[in-house]
Amino acid sequence: MKVQASVLTAPLADWTTATLEVEAPRAEEVLVRVRYAGLCRSDEHRRHGGTGTGGRYPLIGGHEGSGVVEAVGPGVTRFAPGDHVILSVLPQCGVCRYCTSGRSRMCDYTAHVPTGAMPDGTFRASLDGEPLGGFCMLGTFADHVVVSQASCVKIPEWFPMDVAALLSCGVPTGWGSAEYVGEVQAGDTVIVAGIGGVGINAVQGAAFKGASHVVAVDPVEWKREFARSVGATHTAANLEEAGELGRHLSRGSGADVVIVTVGVLRPEITLGALEATGKGARLVLTATADEASDVNLRLPGNRVTFFDVSVRGALLGGCNAHYDIPRLARLYEEGRLKLDELITQRYTVDGIARAYADVRDGKVIRALVEHDHEG
Repeated sequence: MKVQASVLTAPLADWTTATLEVEAPRAEEVLVRVRYAGLCRSDEHRRHGGTGTGGRYPLIGGHEGSGVVEAVGPGVTRFAPGDHVILSVLPQCGVCRYCTSGRSRMCDYTAHVPTGAMPDGTFRASLDGEPLGGFCMLGTFADHVVVSQASCVKIPEWFPMDVAALLSCGVPTGWGSAEYVGEVQAGDTVIVAGIGGVGINAVQGAAFKGASHVVAVDPVEWKREFARSVGATHTAANLEEAGELGRHLSRGSGADVVIVTVGVLRPEITLGALEATGKGARLVLTATADEASDVNLRLPGNRVTFFDVSVRGALLGGCNAHYDIPRLARLYEEGRLKLDELITQRYTVDGIARAYADVRDGKVIRALVEHDHEG
């Protein structure tokens, strides 16, 4: 079948709308009609070549999304046509050593995330005869995708499809960075640096866990004020200001948890974040750099040692997609997690280049692509 998609044809090339040919699903695969796709900064990192290892072009963009299953391949046991699903940024096979030891975010299937290949190493989409995959084995910037059933999480039909797309990556990554990786506790002073689609949910997660003070840090004033509406108690324009505020709020000890969720991680940011981190505290690095080879973690070892600081990486916020996505969906249903308010702009698939320009310019908290299935 033919589908419309936004693709990257080469490193540093801009987003291009193209018509792709997509095959039918094979064993343990499903065809999903994508309704909404989230615009996460990681796709922009991919445009700049920041893939980790083994990147491949051309590539279908998009690693957040929601949709409806239209067809299933042989051996699919989890889904049937008509099911509503969230497409998880990271697949979970359920049987590898990582999945079975509680670290499903590191599933063996994620080896294919940079290239977008299926678990068997092949591709289901092609552009002018050339095979291509979807970023994170998804490619939600296409209006239809064939994905592994390991990449899907079923949701009730009544659950709103637009906010469902946010649960693919940004919400659990931010929330989990506070709850699981940061281990925020009641009474803590927490600093969140970078109030975008991930950071805003770290703010929500920290507030939910009972932090006494949640400091939202961003150079854009309206983002700082928006953060107050979802749980921030204080704001700061930069990490130096936030560090001083954290020391004041904690009566001298410094922030208990600092979570870095900026758009592009740089050495000066990690250094500033450490300066804001108190004794015996936790520095959580959720942000990534544009280039995989960038050295963006440059810290004075004596401060880490003598202040007994824990420096922690946060992949998907330490979440398990099949457990935490339904849990976060329930918190939304109960009114304890704000999602509708996070969507500040909507775009068509032809507007993705402009959408990411808006993201870079600080004009959005969370943006969505709405696929047109009427035309």
